[in-house]
Amino acid sequence: MSHLVSISISSQRTGIDNYLSAQRVVKLPVLVISPHNQCDCRCVMCDIWKIRDAKEITTADFERQLSSLRKLGVQWVVFSGGEPQKNSQLFQLAGALRGEGIRVTLLTAGLLLESQAEAVAANIDDIIVSLDGPPVLHNTVRRVPRAFERMLSGIIAVRRIKPDIPIRARCTVQKLNHHSICATVDTAKEHQLTSISFLAVDANSKAYHHPNGWSTDSQKRIVLDASSIDKLEAEVEKLIREYEGDLESKFVVETPAKLRRVVLHFRAALGQLPPLSPRCNAPWVSAVIDAEGEVRPCFFHPSLGNIHRQSLDEIVNGPTALQFREHLDIPTNPVCQRCVCSLYIPQPDAQKREFYDMPNQTNEERDHVL
Repeated sequence: MSHLVSISISSQRTGIDNYLSAQRVVKLPVLVISPHNQCDCRCVMCDIWKIRDAKEITTADFERQLSSLRKLGVQWVVFSGGEPQKNSQLFQLAGALRGEGIRVTLLTAGLLLESQAEAVAANIDDIIVSLDGPPVLHNTVRRVPRAFERMLSGIIAVRRIKPDIPIRARCTVQKLNHHSICATVDTAKEHQLTSISFLAVDANSKAYHHPNGWSTDSQKRIVLDASSIDKLEAEVEKLIREYEGDLESKFVVETPAKLRRVVLHFRAALGQLPPLSPRCNAPWVSAVIDAEGEVRPCFFHPSLGNIHRQSLDEIVNGPTALQFREHLDIPTNPVCQRCVCSLYIPQPDAQKREFYDMPNQTNEERDHVL
């Protein structure tokens, strides 16, 4: 089988320590932080809103990790959710990161953008808002009154202060909106968002507050049946055919192949096709820290350690992480095979890795995976 990531290690091994040293992370350019574990939305595809015990990352937590961020060469931090804007110290965290020369992206539902517009404009480099469709459909998915209108008011408020801030949209494709892909693009264009990206809903992992996995009833609310997949495929092909200029300009971030992959993901979930892992080297170039301090190689794999007990560098280069990366075969790993997103950043030979058939990507092209 052709491997997406090939690990090249000398045959002259001098023991397990040398063997695993090839898995050390020298540079960790991307760090995703969930600074708060709760959310103001009640989205049909996520159960984070059910969390009652609030947790958040504090400035003290960050200060203890500052030397690790410097050592690992972190270049880009994405504040993800829950809803990061619920964190009481979010903008102190963002300001400290930017003071280190780190790009800061806010991934948000947008309900708090208007009330925090000045702080967002002053401390955030770019924004990704969740967009589930045209206004009525977006509100139906979010299950919050006037969710779209509140998000739009927030976008307008931030741009009034900082007109040139990039504000991108990300759409999670699922049962309620699979027939409205083109209409969602039109909505993003109408409100002058910078770009839009698409990814399939995750209905298999323990992420998004599904510690015991998804129940059958929960899956039925969001996954597509065979006829729905056919409709989605028709919608995707229409987008590719009629919105060619938007694809070329990267207003729609994905290439035609990546858009079609969303369809293939749903077909694989129904058993119509064998599962296929996406191109990815996330565990070697990024990490995810949740609001309780747990560090994961991506959203979907188990924790490698906790920042309340160790430094980030000690975690990503500790025995658990080294063993994990050594044994991770992305094409055959069942978690990777069901993955709805991926991250790839080319890395130099210095880490004894060779990456094949993986084109370089801009930051915009990576936004949809977060």
